[in-house]
Amino acid sequence: MEDLQTQMKIAVAKAAVDQIEDGMVLGLGSGSTAALMIKSLGEKLKEGSLRDIVGVTTSFQGEVLATQLGIPLKAFSAVSKIDLAIDGADEVDPAFQLIKGGGACHVQEKLVASLADRFVVVVDSTKIVKKLNLDFRLPVEVLPSAWQLVQKRVKSLGAESSLRMAKKKAGPIVTDQGNLVLDVAFRNGIEDPEALEKQLNNFPGVLENGLFINLTDEVLVGEIINGSTIVNHLTKS
Repeated sequence: MEDLQTQMKIAVAKAAVDQIEDGMVLGLGSGSTAALMIKSLGEKLKEGSLRDIVGVTTSFQGEVLATQLGIPLKAFSAVSKIDLAIDGADEVDPAFQLIKGGGACHVQEKLVASLADRFVVVVDSTKIVKKLNLDFRLPVEVLPSAWQLVQKRVKSLGAESSLRMAKKKAGPIVTDQGNLVLDVAFRNGIEDPEALEKQLNNFPGVLENGLFINLTDEVLVGEIINGSTIVNHLTKS
């Protein structure tokens, strides 16, 4: 039997797949909830209830899973538009600003989200926060030769940071782009996400950071109410 969090993730994954239409070019996100969405999509393609779908993945993990499920794929560089991108998030604030990058895939995730006509975020209720970065560190992808320089620049902003280390191999996490990740924490959270995203990306040696600003069109939130799983559809007012 699935735990409550898994039940919420399955519910939002299926609700997101219900928005997919025949002939779409889809951005396929990364992480546990996105993986459930990709599996649900694969089932619909196999049974024939969806047709002519092309996926653009945001990580090698997603590429492997989609290939195993027989979902046709194209490289990001081979598409000029994406109809719908579906991805998870590590934190979502009331303005629909996000922190992503818990899986160190945020560079490709942001590229795909920025090209999509619609970007739908699928999360369970634990990911909804009042303020970003109070509980989850902000990932900043850096060139391997520049991580110490960037760490000093981040400290000048009043934040602490640490190099993300691998759990089952010696040394740091290496991204799909061959870079390293600094996980950044501001003591009182992020006051101005839009300004900080630009500020961090202007530091020499930074490739991208995990703040997703003004990209989200809809958030699907899985919740458990009186023992039943429901999905709330949140859209910008």
